[in-house]
Order: sequence, then C-alpha cells, then structure tokens
Amino acid sequence: MSSHKPGSRNFSLSSWLIPVAVLLLMAGLWQGVVTFLVQMRGLNAGLFPGPMAVVEAGWRMRSDLGQATLLTAAAALTGLSLSILFGTATAFVFSQSSIVRRALYPYAVLLQTIPIIAIAQIVILTLGRGFQSIVLVSCIISLFPIITNTTTGLLQIDPDLVDLFRLNRATRRQLLVKLRLPSALPYLISGIQIASGSAIVGAIVGEFFLSAGPTGLGSLIQGKVASFNMPELCAVVVVATLLGTIVLGVVTVLGEWLLKGWYGMSLEGHGR
Repeated sequence: MSSHKPGSRNFSLSSWLIPVAVLLLMAGLWQGVVTFLVQMRGLNAGLFPGPMAVVEAGWRMRSDLGQATLLTAAAALTGLSLSILFGTATAFVFSQSSIVRRALYPYAVLLQTIPIIAIAQIVILTLGRGFQSIVLVSCIISLFPIITNTTTGLLQIDPDLVDLFRLNRATRRQLLVKLRLPSALPYLISGIQIASGSAIVGAIVGEFFLSAGPTGLGSLIQGKVASFNMPELCAVVVVATLLGTIVLGVVTVLGEWLLKGWYGMSLEGHGR
C-alpha cells in the first residue's frame, strides 16, 4: 500500500502556484498603471516602463547582468559566510560568560544602528576600494542577526535539562555541544535567513562606494541612474531582487535539510 499522502502534492503545487499567480497579478497591475499614465495622462513612456519593456531591457543587457550578478553574489556569500563564522563564535563566547555578554552585547547591537553609508566611508579610508572591502561591508551588515539569534538559542535552555547534565557530571564542553548547540540550531538557521538578505543589501550598497574593477549590481545601478535609463535600471533592480530571493530560498532549503538530518540522527540515536 502506498504511503504517499494525497494532500502532499496539492500542498506542493499550491505553494508554487499561489506566488506565481500573485506575481502575474502584480505584473498585470503594473502594466495597467503604466498604460493609464502614458496613454491617458500623456507621461513619458521612458520614465514609466512596463514589465515587457523591463524584460526586453534585461534581455539586451543579459551579458552584463550575468557578470554583475555573479560578482555581487560572490561578495554577498563570502560576507555571509564570514558573518556566520564570527557571529557563531561570538555567540558561543556570550553563552559561556555572562560578564562578557553584558560587557560586549551592547556593542553588537550597535552594528545594527550604524548607517551602512558611514560603514562604507570608514572602510574606504582604512582598506580602500575593491572586492575585499565590499565583502567586509556585507559581513558587518549581516553579522547582527547571527549573533543575536544564536545567543538567544544557546541561552534558552530548559533549566531541568541543565540540571540533569550537571547531575551526570557533564563538562562545560559537553553541555555546549550536546545540549546548547542542538537547541540553538533552529535559531542559528533563522538568523542566517535574516542575514542572507542583509548580506545582499550590504554587497550592493558597498558596490556603490567601494567598487574598483569589474561591475557588480550596485555599480550597474549607479550607471543606469547616471544615464537615466529607466527600463534598464528596473531590470537591474529586478535581478537584484531575484538574487536575494534565490539566496534566501537556498538558505531555507539547506536549513530545513540540516534540521531534518540533525534531529533525525538524534531520534535514531535515542531509539537504539
């Protein structure tokens, strides 16, 4: 007898069809508004491009868009990887020492309040322009959610479980690896999901000020603004949005896979 659930396929289809339907509805509404403004109000069609004009512009510049997207993705993913590394390590330290946490956590919060433009200017003065500077800005912008979410997960432990580990004479390392880390994993993944969007934004904004060489999406946006080419500008913005969506989707899928694998192994181990 098949174990396939009848509702699972419907759920999978609806999870894709509904967003696609909303996207088509928004594109139709966009085209309708543009048609009204251009034909009824006599506004310049170049200032209000419709979705088809944006698609055509994107196709014309597909080579530049592809190269720029790869450069921005490389900077954002490198910055995100560094923020995961340093953010997780910082959260581990915060979870082990309340004194360190009280002393340094407010400065971690400051990372979220410093304007990204100010960060870019400081990086220019210290490191100059280039790929490494863009990566640094992306890392700084995406670091805060990693630190806060992971710290929260490491600290929100059932006190009874902590007492149980201590009764069994668990070391601090065993408490961290076998109790705190598994509990914090969903929080860490949630933080990475938030940070992935911030990393893309940080890389694009960093390219506004720090690019020195091949053109990323941020530099491409600047060029289209300077040339006042609205269809191509909108095409770059759409591609940047798609890049952020794809990165978030990949992070979400990998996070769900990791959680299933982790807790699946845990359950299997308990069942033996």
